[in-house]
Amino acid sequence: MEHIGMQTIKFENPPTILETASIVGPKEAQGPMAKYFDQCIEDEFWGEKSWEKAESKFVKETVSTLINKSGISVQDIDYCFAGDLLNQCISSSFGLRELNIPFFGVFGACSTFVESMCLGSIFVGSGAAKNVMCATSSHFCSAEKQFRFPLELGNQRPPTSQWTVTGSGAAILSASGEGPYITHITPGKIVDMGIKDANNMGAAMAPAALDTLITHFKDTGRKPSYYDAIITGDLGHIGKEILTELAETKGYNIKSNYNDCGVLMFDKESQDTHSGGSGCGCIGTIFSGYFFKQLKDNKLNRILLIATGALMNSTSTQQGESIPGIAHAISIEI
Repeated sequence: MEHIGMQTIKFENPPTILETASIVGPKEAQGPMAKYFDQCIEDEFWGEKSWEKAESKFVKETVSTLINKSGISVQDIDYCFAGDLLNQCISSSFGLRELNIPFFGVFGACSTFVESMCLGSIFVGSGAAKNVMCATSSHFCSAEKQFRFPLELGNQRPPTSQWTVTGSGAAILSASGEGPYITHITPGKIVDMGIKDANNMGAAMAPAALDTLITHFKDTGRKPSYYDAIITGDLGHIGKEILTELAETKGYNIKSNYNDCGVLMFDKESQDTHSGGSGCGCIGTIFSGYFFKQLKDNKLNRILLIATGALMNSTSTQQGESIPGIAHAISIEI
């Protein structure tokens, strides 16, 4: 591995993304990405007594699907990196507690999936592990209860708000395999532009996405045109527009090859999700479902995947704090 530029790590022996898996909830199953997921569940509870237990089941079943698809036994997975949005990452720890794999609980808000892949790729790239698993999840009902208002209140959602994705995505990174490869990672810095509106996450996170995007290009010497697709995590429609405009002011035109997982997940007009999707499960499921297949089928050869996160909780919002943003990037190439 080699540290290049300000923040980027280049892999001399890049890890392979060996396999992925994704399971989503009912609203996601009605969206335009539905056919790419391994399983679509018709009930948010999935037979459990609480939304939190259901979210843990999403993690457990997604990881089980991933292991079955990969052909790698649990004993051959050296470490697991996983996290979610709930306090103390209980969806991940409860969902994975029976696996008996060394576990790193990771929190980067909605950037957690790519953060996990950054950390996992370092373990594989350094020779510390042969196979690692990265997983994440989110659930609309559990997230709303924790971060905003109980659903029972029936609060009006403003147009800037996003719909937390119910679902889980997971991937296995391996020292052996024929790609797609993680060739570079650019961990992000905390960027806080003073946004305080918890119902406008796109505006809060877009500056962090811009910072990581520009840093990656400067560190690697690449231009936006190098990539077939530049994909952010869950800026949604508003955040996507902000990032596009901010990047242009810095001399980077990303309009032709840029999209956002929060935009792709739902049909804005027919599903009434306002500014689009959000949550750890947003980029986790969209990448594990749609984009991994595009890479394997050689329809895309180079992707810059940037996961964004809002590093806040309900307490900080109630105390009038602003919302710090974070964005981590990985370069995935065939």
